[in-house]
Amino acid sequence: MTTSTVQGSPVKALIVEDTPIHAFILSTILRKFHCEITVAENGNEAVQLFLEGKKFDIIFCDKEMPVMSGPEAIEKIRALGESHVKIVGVSAGYDLEQSFMSAGADIFLPKPMKFDVVGPIIQEVMNKKNNSMV
Repeated sequence: MTTSTVQGSPVKALIVEDTPIHAFILSTILRKFHCEITVAENGNEAVQLFLEGKKFDIIFCDKEMPVMSGPEAIEKIRALGESHVKIVGVSAGYDLEQSFMSAGADIFLPKPMKFDVVGPIIQEVMNKKNNSMV
């Protein structure tokens, strides 16, 4: 099994999702990679985590949420200078890629999330983390 532990430092993943079952499915996938997982129920909660000084290696962000949408949260997180974090926009709507990408997301994935799609993205983050520690 692949692990995201890099010299005792797991990949830190933030799931920004207001639907508990979607957060659970993605959490289950990320646990297979031994990620350290934090869940925010809306974009505002995600932005607050960054304002509190929390750091993440990757964010999976839904689009439609109460309080603050995913793209709005992404713009605010990027405006805080968080350029190192990989941001994945996720939504059941296939035509929403542009709204995520223009907000600052690195990639868009349609729901439902699948292990064989998420796996290579986590591996990329792990490799980046390995290279930055050398």
